Amino acid sequence: MNIDNPIFAERYPASDAGNGTGLTVGVKDCIDIAGRRTTCGSRAFAQAAPAAADAAVVKALVNGGCRILGKTTMHELAYGMTGINGWTGTVENPRYPGLIAGGSSSGSAAAVAAGLVDIALGSDTGGSIRLPAACCGVIGLKPTFGRVSREGVHPQNSSQDCVGVFASSLDLVDQAMALIDPAYVVSPAPAAVRVGIVAVAAEPEITEAVDAALEAAGSHGDRVPLYRMEDAFQAGVVLMAAEAYASYGHLIETGLLGADVEARLRAAPDVASAERVAWAEGVRRAFSAAVDRALEEYDVLAMPTLPAFPPELANLGDPAAVLRLSALVRPFNLSGHPAISLPLQAPSGRPCAMQLVARHGDDARLCGAARALSDPLARSEAIPMPTRNPE
Repeated sequence: MNIDNPIFAERYPASDAGNGTGLTVGVKDCIDIAGRRTTCGSRAFAQAAPAAADAAVVKALVNGGCRILGKTTMHELAYGMTGINGWTGTVENPRYPGLIAGGSSSGSAAAVAAGLVDIALGSDTGGSIRLPAACCGVIGLKPTFGRVSREGVHPQNSSQDCVGVFASSLDLVDQAMALIDPAYVVSPAPAAVRVGIVAVAAEPEITEAVDAALEAAGSHGDRVPLYRMEDAFQAGVVLMAAEAYASYGHLIETGLLGADVEARLRAAPDVASAERVAWAEGVRRAFSAAVDRALEEYDVLAMPTLPAFPPELANLGDPAAVLRLSALVRPFNLSGHPAISLPLQAPSGRPCAMQLVARHGDDARLCGAARALSDPLARSEAIPMPTRNPE
């Protein structure tokens, strides 16, 4: 592990990056690359056999001429939201030093924010792309559940996890999605977007930043409630706990896990009792239907990505408060709708973001709507994007 530069768990020599001349890519270390170990950010897999084949998404990018620069660091077992990792080293936030980079796809978000790669692959089970994107001031897309292949992605079985993309621009998001999903056809920005602004609890300064961004884009959306949003957050936590325990519970007694992940896995059977799982599946059905109904009237639903500002690494506070950072993103893992996080900056200079959600399968239209509702000039002035470091 590279403790000195923990953005990359493993950085590949130029000779190993492939012969493509297209986009440069970082790949989250829960996604297989042929001949490389997939450690999922955990000492428990430090001696795992190298992957026999590329994950489907990696193969698609290589076939599209991309150059894979390395595996990016992640929160251990993709089961945490801070990016803190005692084995690999903790990823630092390139744009907002001292604040968490977010998790679990911390290295992928940071690699894009630092200009080390054009795009990066992440995975999102409970906000693990959108949350670090918001923390690091980049764009993060969680596609519709099941749209992008999870072949060669760990854990193998998940009812909420999606492979998605980090980038510094919507054009790069479109390019990446067109490579990893042959059915993705780039959608231009529409002349008008019907926006439903979801009524959620968030810090006033964050809500004001989202409202200002929509107003700057000429959008005057309606305030809309979303039925069982809080239940959907809790249900997502329950189902993730059940599935994480099924995949990694056998590691609890090995002594190879970080303290935070071990504690969450030990608690998982209580969090995800049979009764709670049945309840969560009922919430999934009810909440998914509620989102579908709202999207009959609107093209996209808009809200803050995070309800609070990213905390300082040195002052994380109560773990329950950290978990609630995913209160506005996790529900859409439960429902499976595509969602994108667009970076903003609050008047206080702290990072925040706007999340847009669209109908199942409308990933390209979601990105088109995001283009129509973003203000790239204002955003680039507020959050300077470094140029990619030369090789």
